[in-house]
Amino acid sequence: MLLQQTIKNFTQNPKNDILSGLTVALALVPEAVAFAFVAGIDPLVGLYGAFMMGIITSLFGGRPGMISGATGAMAVVMVALVSKGNEVGLALETPVENLGLQWLFITLLFVGIIQISAGVLRLGKFVRLIPHPVMMGFVNGLAIVIFRSQLGLFPELATEGISFIENTGDWFSAFFSSVDFWKMMGLVGLTMGIMFGLPKLTKKIPAALAAIIVVAAIVIFGKVDVSTVGSFIQDGGGTGLKGGLPTFQDQIFTLFYTVKGHFWSTIAPFAAILAAIGLIESLMTLNLIDEMTETRGSGNRECIAQGGANMLNGLFGGMGGCAMIGQSIINVNSGGRGRLSGTVAAIALLCFILFAAPLIEQIPIAALVGVMFMVVIGTFAWSSFRILHKIPLSDAIVLISVSIITVWQDLAIAVIAGVIMSALTFAWNSATRIRARKSIKEDGTKVYAIWGPLFFGSTTAFNSKFDFTTDPEKIEIDFMESKVSDHSGVEALRNITNKYMDQGKKVTLTHLSPDCKDMLIKWNPEFKTIIQDAIDDPRYHVVTSMLDSEV
Repeated sequence: MLLQQTIKNFTQNPKNDILSGLTVALALVPEAVAFAFVAGIDPLVGLYGAFMMGIITSLFGGRPGMISGATGAMAVVMVALVSKGNEVGLALETPVENLGLQWLFITLLFVGIIQISAGVLRLGKFVRLIPHPVMMGFVNGLAIVIFRSQLGLFPELATEGISFIENTGDWFSAFFSSVDFWKMMGLVGLTMGIMFGLPKLTKKIPAALAAIIVVAAIVIFGKVDVSTVGSFIQDGGGTGLKGGLPTFQDQIFTLFYTVKGHFWSTIAPFAAILAAIGLIESLMTLNLIDEMTETRGSGNRECIAQGGANMLNGLFGGMGGCAMIGQSIINVNSGGRGRLSGTVAAIALLCFILFAAPLIEQIPIAALVGVMFMVVIGTFAWSSFRILHKIPLSDAIVLISVSIITVWQDLAIAVIAGVIMSALTFAWNSATRIRARKSIKEDGTKVYAIWGPLFFGSTTAFNSKFDFTTDPEKIEIDFMESKVSDHSGVEALRNITNKYMDQGKKVTLTHLSPDCKDMLIKWNPEFKTIIQDAIDDPRYHVVTSMLDSEV
């Protein structure tokens, strides 16, 4: 059955998948190279990483149409690991150069193990618990990060040493006379114009691919002197795209001895951080693509595929990575919805390295920057500006905070902070909603009808509802519209009943749901004597059924 679904996914939309895959492959080149430079490693390591991440996740991942590769979120963490490894290597009795790169490969093995374990333990489903304000903040923050990363590809606006504040006139003079900058701006604008206008005429050709081809043709045949993929690599210290197939890192196991004394202090923490960042970004991107395509992927399957791809990177010399929101959006907007699109993108990227390096190196950076600028425009949740004053203040604060933290720190910290803020807000709001309606029965029994959840946040308010001194001899606590949710709630209820019984008063607990009863009796078997069954009460069965259906 799974094989049939996979074959169907490969054959249902071949034309669009192939064209969108080629578009994505072109956009992957400068991204992989740039992130390799950020991590302090050779560009080919970044390109190999993008290929291996792309091919494995496209074939076996949980989200057809989603693109994975080398990413900036992981690169900014890798640079510290590589630097630390290089320091250790040079300090050895027999110095080892580029030991940091080998440490990276070793670390990726453990990253893969952690991510595969997350998938096997079915932890991928927890991405569904991420609140919508966190998701919007993540999207906005990531759009800003993508935009900022493209700005570094532009030529310098002014001569070094000219200050905007101290030499404002000279700065503007240099700004307007910067020919390279304005040539690139023109080509970026042309790329964006084609991507905006072409879909209005026809959607048979991916707008991004058409824009790259047109702008590249203008630069190549018009002999326009602008920054290209080749010059970008050389300016960063690389030698070019040309390379061979990734080779098995047979020395990786012999280098394990250099990790002695550094595993728990360096390798393990970095592996945990990289695995968390990779999973969070991948699962958030999966969630976003689910919304865009109105389909549903498998988070657990994606965890396993991401882990397998990172382990493969460690064994064959790639920098690893995770899902790429920018390239995934390019793919989806270009019509790529199946596994074929990601597979074509990965294979095309490898072909660029093996056979088409001279041609790809001539593609102007401006064309790829223009494509990414359109991705930024499409990624940013512009609706967030319209709804900020309409949503609760707490949600607005979470949305803005996640956006800022994503730009300021990184994605993982931003999402974790957003989830914690949302959880604390929910707990606080729930804690203030617990109520106790009081009434007296004909036989003199005082009834406390509890409304709202009884959990750690609401125990203080719950305790304040009772008047132990003046209450009559018989007390009934009715949980028809409440639920004991955790150990703190059980403990609060036990304390209340003990205080009444210490005064010789009789307490009865009514309308407890079956799971509440089990939890109370498991904690203290004496609860059996004060819990009253409500078999004949039709309201009880209605509420119990509703609670069970929600679970």
